[in-house]
Amino acid sequence: MSAAVYVLSTVTGYVLTSALLLKCPSLLHRKKRVAFRSRHISHRGGAGENLENTMAAFKHAVLLGTDMLELDCHLTKDEEVVVLHDSNLKRSTGVSAYISDLTYAELPPYLCRLGVTFQKECYCEGGEDKQIPLLRDVFEAFPKTPINIDIKVDNDILIKKVSDLVIKYDREDLTVWGNSSNKIVQKCYKENPRIPVLFSMPRVLLLLGLFYTGLLPFVPLKEQFLEIPMPSIITKLRDPDRMTRSQRFITWLADILLMRKSLFDHLTARGVQVYLWVLNDEEDFRRAFDLGATGIMTDFPTKLKEFMEKQNTPKSN
Repeated sequence: MSAAVYVLSTVTGYVLTSALLLKCPSLLHRKKRVAFRSRHISHRGGAGENLENTMAAFKHAVLLGTDMLELDCHLTKDEEVVVLHDSNLKRSTGVSAYISDLTYAELPPYLCRLGVTFQKECYCEGGEDKQIPLLRDVFEAFPKTPINIDIKVDNDILIKKVSDLVIKYDREDLTVWGNSSNKIVQKCYKENPRIPVLFSMPRVLLLLGLFYTGLLPFVPLKEQFLEIPMPSIITKLRDPDRMTRSQRFITWLADILLMRKSLFDHLTARGVQVYLWVLNDEEDFRRAFDLGATGIMTDFPTKLKEFMEKQNTPKSN
């Protein structure tokens, strides 16, 4: 009987302590400090309004008042850091070649019309700007705008060159970088621990495990940004009637497990910003902010701006 009482009291004490620290993490952890807080984030510069990852897209988003630009980086054969999503140029330029096999001067221009990845049956018609930009061009054009960099390949030279550019343009407090790969994030952190990093996918899974076992409030976190998809948007990108029962169940389960207001509130209280992607309609905008997301990543920066103004959503700092 005494053993049962001991176990019960121990478990009760653990649960109560975990619940307290989940609500009040400052009792155990010092809140992380970052130089910016982003609510409005333009995915690839706003891929639904201008050709993705072009200077025209970035300029449009910044003039609109976006809080952050999200972009992707690769390395050319002559070791130039370029802003482009795919490693192969076929989708974006019509030329079937890998960026790493071409010099910057050899890169073809974008196609005039590109599909919007996160909007069903949607295409963006481009203007005159079809050039693949250099990362340094983006840094020079927008010295005060926070930028979210997805390091697309596991390449030590690419990681070092991005870090060198961040240092050169004095952007260590205005940049966040990473990838879904934990190996790449670890290399980024090792190369320059002063640049904030994103949670990798394995770390997101670990985060969820810690959250659901009650251990999260006790564990220190090195990451400053959680950037995750809202799983429910899959049903808007694919025909639900063509999804199998198991696919629908996995989507539902992932949404239930990931979209937790108590998790987002805890991370926010610890100074970890939570970004949900890629949301392109008002229903998802509203849900994300109701869940406590710090910011929303969108292909349609104008639509998100109008929503935020209509809802009187507080501006970022």
